[in-house]
Amino acid sequence: MTDTVLPGAAAGAQNRERVRKSLTRRHRNETLFRWAGILSIAAALGFVAILFGMILSKGLPSFWQSTVHFEAYFDPELIQGGPRPERADFASPADHQQAVNTWQRAVTMSNWNKIVETGLREAAPDFEIESRDLLELVTSAGRFQLRDIYFADPEVLGQTVPVSILASANTDNWLKGTIDRSQPDERQQLAATTRALADQFEENGTISFDFAWHIFTNVDSRSAPATAGLAGAFMGSLYMMIVVIVLAVPIGVASAVYLEEFAPKNRLTDLIEVNINNLAAVPSIVFGLLGAAVFINYFGLPRSAPLVGGLVLTLMTLPTIIIATRAALRAVPPSLRQAALGLGASHNQTVFHHVLPMTYPGVLTATIIGVAQALGETAPLLLIGMSAFIANIPAGPLDSATALPVQIYLWQGNENRNFFEARTSAAIIVLLGLMLLLNAIAIFLRSRLEKRA
Repeated sequence: MTDTVLPGAAAGAQNRERVRKSLTRRHRNETLFRWAGILSIAAALGFVAILFGMILSKGLPSFWQSTVHFEAYFDPELIQGGPRPERADFASPADHQQAVNTWQRAVTMSNWNKIVETGLREAAPDFEIESRDLLELVTSAGRFQLRDIYFADPEVLGQTVPVSILASANTDNWLKGTIDRSQPDERQQLAATTRALADQFEENGTISFDFAWHIFTNVDSRSAPATAGLAGAFMGSLYMMIVVIVLAVPIGVASAVYLEEFAPKNRLTDLIEVNINNLAAVPSIVFGLLGAAVFINYFGLPRSAPLVGGLVLTLMTLPTIIIATRAALRAVPPSLRQAALGLGASHNQTVFHHVLPMTYPGVLTATIIGVAQALGETAPLLLIGMSAFIANIPAGPLDSATALPVQIYLWQGNENRNFFEARTSAAIIVLLGLMLLLNAIAIFLRSRLEKRA
């Protein structure tokens, strides 16, 4: 008997084979897509790890800086000005302050470099070195450090006091090995005797690597690069962020609430929405041009002022806050509005008492993310003059100042690249730390508000 295959059975077998091949192909594509996603994420994390690794490897050593420890003798024959003036019974406060200022000027004119030199020579009594080469070992701001010690306590006159002075930037480069030691003398930044003395001091402990607290407490310095710090730039960024928070948050939230809950749907509101979305994509440098033209040239606000920088960054941050707040408002269930209206609440009460509190987590997250983005902006600040060298910590938002990202830009272009390349990475670590802190605060507050809601 011969087996026969019915036409219907053959068609069913073909269909099953096609389905099997289709499933196999679909499963293969899903597997390839999943592995492509995994590889993409791994590549992105790898590049981020490389970036952070490079920044940390270069920047972390800058938080430890070479410091020279020696005994300084406050020689009465070298220090001018005499004793600090005492206030007489009949003298007014202004007269007394004038006398103190005169005394301080006289003290400042003393030969403090000689006191530094004497202390260094006593730390290496058998080492022959010229005075100029010896003073190259320490930062030029060391003499002012000794002067300030005397200002604080004139009783040290005639006494020997242990002091710690930062080594110069070139000495720090030499000891950290950022300069090729095999280069000939004419290619080196320090004299041969200075380099030899630095090595000797490092061996006997006269020079040690201490944590560089001055990075957080000092302002930028051109005359003494080793003492350059971020205090001025940090305060400038702080004032700008205060302006951004005070202006951008209420204006942005109010605009979003009006457009989403109260504004009529017509061509005008459609045009406003399109422009807000377009402003979110405008390059930041355009806002800098706008700030220079409007706030400085038209309104006459001072250049390099944190107030102007804050206003420019506010314009940049507003679209982000408006768009995020509107998205949070749309995410509120319509049933909440209907229930409030059904219980007799007015439109205003429904929005401000029931709908808006539900959006606090999203609004807060958008605000902090917008502020963190503004904290890292550089281009618009360059156009309003915040790239100027500022030697003092700004006392208010109208004083001349710079900002952390601008300070990073300025240090990166410094001629002493061996020293400031690492210092730039240290400043980037500080800036990234602040941005990570802001994002961590946003996540924490968002989780707390979501639990309450």
